[in-house]
Amino acid sequence: MTTELFTAPTLTAHEHIGFELGWDYAHYRLVPPAPYAQEPSPLRNGLLAGQAAFGARTLQPTRSVRKWLQLRLHAWLRGRSVELVQVTPRYLEQLEVSHCPITRVALSTATLDSTDASIDRVRNDAGYAAGNLAVISTKANHAKAGHGFRDALQFVRQIDTGRLGGIDGLNAAQWSRVAVLCSLVEPMSHAIASTLPLLVMPPNRLRLFNPVQALQAFVSQQLMAPGWSHRVSRFEDLLPGKPARRAFQTFFHALLPRVLEAARRDELHTRWAIEDAWRNPLVLRRWTAFASLLTPQQCEALVAKATARKLGALRVQQLDDEQATEGWNLESRGYVPHAVLMKRSPVPAQAALPL
Repeated sequence: MTTELFTAPTLTAHEHIGFELGWDYAHYRLVPPAPYAQEPSPLRNGLLAGQAAFGARTLQPTRSVRKWLQLRLHAWLRGRSVELVQVTPRYLEQLEVSHCPITRVALSTATLDSTDASIDRVRNDAGYAAGNLAVISTKANHAKAGHGFRDALQFVRQIDTGRLGGIDGLNAAQWSRVAVLCSLVEPMSHAIASTLPLLVMPPNRLRLFNPVQALQAFVSQQLMAPGWSHRVSRFEDLLPGKPARRAFQTFFHALLPRVLEAARRDELHTRWAIEDAWRNPLVLRRWTAFASLLTPQQCEALVAKATARKLGALRVQQLDDEQATEGWNLESRGYVPHAVLMKRSPVPAQAALPL
């Protein structure tokens, strides 16, 4: 009996991702939209293999599962990376919001309108990974595109200086929110981060890279729930020294009335009132004066201590730099590396019997 050996073709990371995506479509008894389910590709290969393996033993596709598969397909077609250990259907559910944080319009679903909800990679040089995702409107997502913090600030200046109505469909206030949103995931000096107004409260599960902004968000969140007066008083006790306590009180007394004067019909409008209060020059000036008395390490310590004492309404988890960008693929700017993922070992062909 003779045996013929052959080496199977190599498999790139992009091809492997496509196969796994097709396999998962089959696992939920779904089919990718045309023409991707018909055209020869690793995606179709995975779909056919999954359909043969699962048959009728499939899982129930929920709305979040469909969104998860759609995100992965959209990323795969553009060569963008998706981290799948943490970015799950359940994770995407935790990102959902009722209104776009940039345009503040009510979000729709699958209407093909500019108000449809879409998942944005806040930092454009990173992939679809935990800590880098936020839900915004399709209109805001298309306008933001590959722009970051400094681009958005430049657009604000161009609109204000040229008295333009807007750029790419967003006005100056909306581009200001884009700038602040991007700043949250872009490491910058403590001095610069201390001068930024919190025009957008951090979306759920976003990772904040600048400790002073994490402290800024923590303090602002106090006004979102009843009992803030007691919690803020306890927070003041954690501040390092009388100058810092006095500076904080001066800042908070400037922020508070501007929030209380605004309509507080519900949580959403309270959130917007807090964001808008940060537009006041006096609020920002007093915050910067307070923040300048602290170091980044002190800001981190304050958030950690306050969280340990349950002074915040949200759960806060602190990560080191390596953990914070795990799965972001910064080295490839958020794209799937064009490298061979694996090489199949030689396997025996069908044995040939001698005649």
